[in-house]
Amino acid sequence: MDKAWEFLAANPMAMVIAAGEIGFWVFILGGLVARYLLRWRRTGAVLLASTAVVDLGVLVATMIDLAGGGKASAVHGIAGVYLGFSVAFGPRLVRWADVRFAHRFAGGPPPVKPPKHGPERVRHEWREWGRCVLGCGIAAAVLLVLIFVVGTPEQTKPLWEATGWLPRLGLITVIWFVTGPLWQTLTPRSSSRAADTERVSS
Repeated sequence: MDKAWEFLAANPMAMVIAAGEIGFWVFILGGLVARYLLRWRRTGAVLLASTAVVDLGVLVATMIDLAGGGKASAVHGIAGVYLGFSVAFGPRLVRWADVRFAHRFAGGPPPVKPPKHGPERVRHEWREWGRCVLGCGIAAAVLLVLIFVVGTPEQTKPLWEATGWLPRLGLITVIWFVTGPLWQTLTPRSSSRAADTERVSS
């Protein structure tokens, strides 16, 4: 625990990212409580929409730190990646929490589980990979702005060199593609056999 606090103290941006993640879920929980328990529909909608403010705050803090002459580190890269994936997957996470909260506290329908096999599963994997591409694309755009607009290439070298975040984003996209939509697309028969086995066993 002491080492964790030392790391956060030495990396203020890490604290900003951690606070952003906490704030994201606080806004979601507050919005759902207001919507379904307190019946404050408008307040709930405002709180849920405020998750975007958290993303903006992380971006602004990162830009201010680099514009002030701060040396870029892996933590600044994480800020860009966090922003990209938050924008791409944030609305989905809000819907995921909303459906479960409504089912638990407001008599809403039960959550629909993702399909396990068949064409529906293939389409699901392609949609998820599309969100991954969107998240990586936004993260890459943010990193490029930090590299060439906010800072200087020398100052932000850890973000774009061979071991930096831009190459990692490409690697994430490829790995997700291979293990997700490509695998499901090329192995429909094995998935169908698994589905048949489940139906027989049940």
